[in-house]
Amino acid sequence: MRDRRAFLHGGQALGLLGSSHANLAHSRIVDSAAVETPLLAWFDEHGRDLPWRRTRDPYAILISEVMLQQTQVARVLPRYLAFLERWPTVDALASATPADVIREWQGLGYNRRALNLHHTARRIAAEGWPEDLSELPGVGRYTADAVARFAHDMPVLPVDTNVRRVLERTGATFGPASAHALMDLGATICLARIPRCHACPLAERCPSRGRRYEPLRKQTRFKGSFRQRRARTLALVAERARRRSSLDQEATEALAADGLVQVRRGLVSLPDGS
Repeated sequence: MRDRRAFLHGGQALGLLGSSHANLAHSRIVDSAAVETPLLAWFDEHGRDLPWRRTRDPYAILISEVMLQQTQVARVLPRYLAFLERWPTVDALASATPADVIREWQGLGYNRRALNLHHTARRIAAEGWPEDLSELPGVGRYTADAVARFAHDMPVLPVDTNVRRVLERTGATFGPASAHALMDLGATICLARIPRCHACPLAERCPSRGRRYEPLRKQTRFKGSFRQRRARTLALVAERARRRSSLDQEATEALAADGLVQVRRGLVSLPDGS
């Protein structure tokens, strides 16, 4: 298998730990060298080969990171490729209409992300890339750090939910070069409720080995929820403009408040950017 460490070179160890380490039942801190070496060896063999890991283009990486917010990798893969085929550069996306971007986003959920991406593209096209990407619409600390690390090889460890889980459970420090490996370990082995400790390269030194966990929160059901009503209403409007009286009124108001639809003379349509 191709050595994926080619995408992880550079960067100094920052010694980043999750904020809740003090609450761990096991307080022993694991030596970083003792865990990073087997982690990277495991990643060479088992790491996921994902298209956004084969580029240093900050625009492509930003698209992937925003899509991956609250959307599973399997659903993102084909949509990421289609999105970049349609809008391969930040300038191309900036020139699109908000309506086109919202239509392309259908099925990924949390449609406000599409508008934020479009606003971000227009700002970058006009002003250039800011030094701190968290200044951009919808870009938080993790996403900004991910682009800094994976596009520009900056010495920062992006900490998402999967990475934080591994940090908290192992009590170890990891450098930026371990970012992708930590993400994959958290996504496939160090699972939220029942970790697969028998397959974990860090199990021998992990103070949390063998533990089971209660769910942090229950995901509300989509079927029958207001989120489903919003999604159904937006899908109808994405097909063509509709009379407001024919739509779910509460969902329409919520979509309009988020800028996902516009209402003019009783007609509901996707925003045209005017």
